[in-house]
Amino acid sequence: MKQEKITRFIRTEDANSKWFVVDATDKVLGRLATEIARVIRGKHKPIFTPNMDTGDFVIVVNADKIKMTGKRELQKTYFSHSGYPGGVRNTSYSELKEKAPDMIIHKAVKGMLPKNRLGRQLIKKLKVYADANHPHSAQKPETLSF
Repeated sequence: MKQEKITRFIRTEDANSKWFVVDATDKVLGRLATEIARVIRGKHKPIFTPNMDTGDFVIVVNADKIKMTGKRELQKTYFSHSGYPGGVRNTSYSELKEKAPDMIIHKAVKGMLPKNRLGRQLIKKLKVYADANHPHSAQKPETLSF
């Protein structure tokens, strides 16, 4: 008897979302961001469905202690445009690290997610904090190490 291959689609309600906490102390930005994006997207689960939100929540602490390799700390810039003529704003890595160190990890992970409404939904599962304290202890997050 021939066995049929059936594609199973998982509903978002059926994908049990867990909470993980990641310590960014002395981690390289890009390598950390790829692993976080993988967990948020749900690619580490056997029930991964590309068009559904099957991922987990990730809390990143100590974002101000992230590092970069080589000369990236001096050369990296963040580009934004207001939409008006002459509205280009370039921010260096060191300026952003002083002003908002949580945005460094947030921008790196957001760039690795899909550029559609699913990506905008998934980025809300990332919580980044500059220091070691976070308000999500009620969710009982598990420690995630890479």
